[in-house]
Amino acid sequence: MIVVSNRLPVDHDPSVEGGWRRSPGGLVAALEPVLQRTGGAWVGWPGTADLEIDPFELEGMSLVPVALSAEDVALYYEGFSNDTIWPLYHDVISPPAYHREWWEAYVRVNRRFAEAVASTAADGAVVWVQDYQLQLVPRMLRELRPDLVIGYFHHIPFPAYGIYAQLPWRKQVLEGLLGADVIGFQRVQDAGNFATAVRRQLGFETKAGAIRVPEPDGAVRTAVAKAYPISIDADLYDELARRPQVQARAAEIRESLGNPKTILFGVDRLDYTKGIGHRLKAYGELLEDHRLDVEDVTLVQVASPSRERVAAYMQLRDEIELTVGRINGDHDTVGHTAIRYLHHSYPREEMVALYLAADVMLVTALRDGMNLVAKEYVASRVDGRGVLVLSEFTGAADEMSQAVKVNPHDIEGLKDAIMTAIEMSPSEQGRRMRALRRRVRDHDVADWSRRFLSDLDAVRATS
Repeated sequence: MIVVSNRLPVDHDPSVEGGWRRSPGGLVAALEPVLQRTGGAWVGWPGTADLEIDPFELEGMSLVPVALSAEDVALYYEGFSNDTIWPLYHDVISPPAYHREWWEAYVRVNRRFAEAVASTAADGAVVWVQDYQLQLVPRMLRELRPDLVIGYFHHIPFPAYGIYAQLPWRKQVLEGLLGADVIGFQRVQDAGNFATAVRRQLGFETKAGAIRVPEPDGAVRTAVAKAYPISIDADLYDELARRPQVQARAAEIRESLGNPKTILFGVDRLDYTKGIGHRLKAYGELLEDHRLDVEDVTLVQVASPSRERVAAYMQLRDEIELTVGRINGDHDTVGHTAIRYLHHSYPREEMVALYLAADVMLVTALRDGMNLVAKEYVASRVDGRGVLVLSEFTGAADEMSQAVKVNPHDIEGLKDAIMTAIEMSPSEQGRRMRALRRRVRDHDVADWSRRFLSDLDAVRATS
């Protein structure tokens, strides 16, 4: 088996022993156990421009680096992937930019990834391509190696047809994705949006997740396009949350915040899709309306650095930090702060301690493929307490019916939802959290990968 993603599961870091540091994020946690079990390879960029490295072995995996130049990173990654596809697929929350040289770089780099896989894969191997940076790889790979079984998983939303149709290269992207035998999405509506785009743009027959794809030799191949909601390693978060040192750290965090009655918590990449500004606006108004008192409530907002060279992200950081400063300036007292704002990334153990310390988790994304933070919070609540306030525009909302659902664009509704969470009785918290924890435990990351790979195996068995 070969996994292909924009990044390797490790980052090149000469300052650490061995020169490699494990990458953060759900994708690595999801796929690393699969590769270690199968003895497969991972193809991806090592995270540093102009770095040429031969394939190597690390922790039971074969890693195949794909070199990207500084120009590739600027045009293919920061340009087309993150300033064209990302905003377009997230419902144009920020306007996408369309530049032909970005598209040309995207094609060139996707071909380089496809060639790296083609030269690495054994006969009849299973290849699993990951996410929006590599949408052309399945078709390119099928042309290079028709013997391979190819899967593709789309981690972000796939937009409604009226939005998708704006993309100048819409047909080429659809044809690229249809090179896969199984195309996975986070939500049923994403798979439906994709099928609609295929019918409207290519005229292919689609029915109940099956798409009939004409081949150059006149044959017709069936590709499967359906939802496989991704998840987390729930047992890992449960185990971490039960460690005495993690629970002691959670108590220490509450103490450092002045032991408020309620801690609200948000943790996001600093991204315009996450609704951080909407969350801050609602919280600030609750303080202004005297529905909340800074002596009783603190909001802890972790905003992990993200794409800091992209202009839209630099502007967002300025806006968020100005808002935090204004709210704190208006409402802080000597002993209590309204918002503790942290522009850092944290190790997993610290995140679990923060989840345990938080009475209310605020997930207010304007559009999100899944949002694994919501699931991490639930998996960490071994005490059976805590309330999840969850945007209905996340993939997680389809599964987590016991959360307090919100439309983050409705500021009054968001304010009411925050108050509902703060005032919820312990018995109601327990009832909801038990159901949420059962859902996350029963549908964990192993279940996700097992279901996707089972469908790929079914393709291999019939080919």
